[in-house]
Amino acid sequence: MVPELTVTDFEKSFDFYTRILGFRVRNQRQKPNFAYLEQEKAQIMIEEFHPEGWNTAELTYPLGRGVNFQIELTEIQPVLDRIYKGGVSLYRDLKESWYNTGTVISGQKEFLIQDPDGYMLRFTQYLGEKPEK
Repeated sequence: MVPELTVTDFEKSFDFYTRILGFRVRNQRQKPNFAYLEQEKAQIMIEEFHPEGWNTAELTYPLGRGVNFQIELTEIQPVLDRIYKGGVSLYRDLKESWYNTGTVISGQKEFLIQDPDGYMLRFTQYLGEKPEK
């Protein structure tokens, strides 16, 4: 699944996703402004709002209420470093979480950040599994 997010300021969002978060451009077009972005196995598309878009309701901040997009990377520290350097605030600080799957405990490092339109992004780094206690 590759989510496509409607954004209100394409240049601001493009800068956020590429410079701050480290996504690379897979392809890009104009009229309307659009970019297909990727980082490791994670993919996301952003498209600037336009009247002919698939707009089901008025867009009000924060966009994407009720959903968070988990982006699993091999190593999330480089993303955090760029976020701190860029002066962007996190929604939730980095923490280590362990989830009981019923047979084992599965761990990950994770933090949450909102993009310029308020979409919630959860970056994770898999830590492995250990026996249930």
